Amino acid sequence: MRRLAAATLVAWAGCAAAQPAAVAECAKRGKDGRECLLQAMRAHPAKSAAFWKAMQSRPMGERLGPAPPELVEYLHLDNAANGFSEKPRASRPSAEFMADMRGAIADLPPAVRRAFDSTFAGVWLVDDLGGTGFTDAFVDAKNRPVGGYIVLDAAVLGKFTANAWATWKENTPFKPGGGWTLEARIEEKAGDDRRGAIRYILLHELGHVLSINRDVHPRWDMPPRDVPASERHPFFELSWTIDRKESRYVSRFDADFPARRSVVYYLGAKLPAADMAGAYDALRKTNFPTLYAATSPGDDFAESFVSYVHTVLLKRPWEIVVRRDGKAVTTYKACWEEPRCAAKRRILEDLLRQGIRRRG
Repeated sequence: MRRLAAATLVAWAGCAAAQPAAVAECAKRGKDGRECLLQAMRAHPAKSAAFWKAMQSRPMGERLGPAPPELVEYLHLDNAANGFSEKPRASRPSAEFMADMRGAIADLPPAVRRAFDSTFAGVWLVDDLGGTGFTDAFVDAKNRPVGGYIVLDAAVLGKFTANAWATWKENTPFKPGGGWTLEARIEEKAGDDRRGAIRYILLHELGHVLSINRDVHPRWDMPPRDVPASERHPFFELSWTIDRKESRYVSRFDADFPARRSVVYYLGAKLPAADMAGAYDALRKTNFPTLYAATSPGDDFAESFVSYVHTVLLKRPWEIVVRRDGKAVTTYKACWEEPRCAAKRRILEDLLRQGIRRRG
């Protein structure tokens, strides 16, 4: 699942040598360019279950590595459609990086590792993705989601330990300045390495994969106005409603957290650094476990999943400290022992207890 972005083809229009033909063609269509790209994505082989069928039959250890050319092309289309200027290319990871990835997977609880089943088409590596991770579903001939895959940016991950990556990520919604700083801690000193960063990011992306063919939230590739009124999504309904007129999702907590709609990760900060403490104080009045969870229904579930597995099952830390001029102003920790997150915790526990079974 890609972070929500303002659509633009401007950054792509002048670099035909680095883009699929479809991007260049769609860029000629002006305001209709994004719909052109979305149509190209829907028709692309990487969106089809048939393309991934052979991959799904392989052992999990063979569903890891550099992204296949077709997937790289699809990522180019997605980046252009969603306003990312980056132009992904297949990564060539070192043996040490692959060892860290396999180790991160081995660290996961058995109930979580079972998600790497026959519907999962692998973890694929690129450079210059436009974010740390990406997840998408592929569909059958009737446009029904039947499986998914994960893409990670190996170049980004190669630069960070776990805490450095988390600190970088959690600062992206805020413009720096005024003596305000934000530090994230997701590992103790002994585990503060690249393997820890990969494990955490994999858990978030696995949350997206696990939402496929389950009733936790509406399909992320469906406009909100098109979500059938008869559908029920218990996890989604704890935090969200649908504004069908505006075709957007609305948090149930926006009255207490009006700045939520200005929280944007990766694509350019909208909030001043002075809003850091206020944002986390407002977050305590919601049932979102992290600030990223408050950005969309899909990321709400993925962030809840990673936060719960990471802190409760793996017993690792998760802490945000906001400081001004070096003095701590507010500290925010995982919410799974608090009443505000109890209903979400019960749904996650039921999901894991059921062996992460998919809807038929």
